[in-house]
Amino acid sequence: MVAHNHAADGPFTTRQLLRLDHALRVANDETGLTFSVYLGEFETPAREFAEKLHKQVERAERAVLIAVSPNQRKLEIVTGNEARKRISDRDAKLAGLSMAAAFAGGDLAGGVVAGLDQLATHAGRS
Repeated sequence: MVAHNHAADGPFTTRQLLRLDHALRVANDETGLTFSVYLGEFETPAREFAEKLHKQVERAERAVLIAVSPNQRKLEIVTGNEARKRISDRDAKLAGLSMAAAFAGGDLAGGVVAGLDQLATHAGRS
């Protein structure tokens, strides 16, 4: 699930959306987990908002949510109980740092794709 505004007025080009969609599909297929991305404003507190979004994902216990609010400069990675057995907090923090570096360089889509790849690599194959 990539939550975004209509592609025409969203932050991503069609090519970037296709890259994100491909990265999500690969991460889901290779790990057996459900990866999703939320892009938009966060309610406060940010962590609680991201956790609430995560609970809405089907099979949330096996889900990984990357939530990004570029305008608020916030990033949250939420893992369900089953996913957390395969992606440690340290792994998620490292992926978050990598994404934040790309975001700071102005590459929002590339940062999300890199984060998905890192998290899927840490999770390993299903």
